[in-house]
Amino acid sequence: MAFTDVEVKEAREAVHVQAEAADLFRLGLIYSTDHEDHGPDLVEAHKWFSLAAMLGSQPAKAYRSELTYEMSKEDLTLAQRAARGWMLENRETLDRRKETVAA
Repeated sequence: MAFTDVEVKEAREAVHVQAEAADLFRLGLIYSTDHEDHGPDLVEAHKWFSLAAMLGSQPAKAYRSELTYEMSKEDLTLAQRAARGWMLENRETLDRRKETVAA
């Protein structure tokens, strides 16, 4: 499954507007497949699946689990740091999401 540049752009924009598990999961799928003809980027895929899993996506948890078997410990550490970094950088988006869900 290959994704177009438009699909990648739309998914990235969506997660910055409102972090929804489905959009985060979609980015995980994008990076776990052939992204921009460079092959999969497992670090980025794991990051996005982790974020989607944090928001309750069961499929993201399963995909993330599968990826861990294919990744080195170093890459896994990079992915976890990237997910934490994204959360810090996008705290406002996550807070807005919490407010929307709570309402």
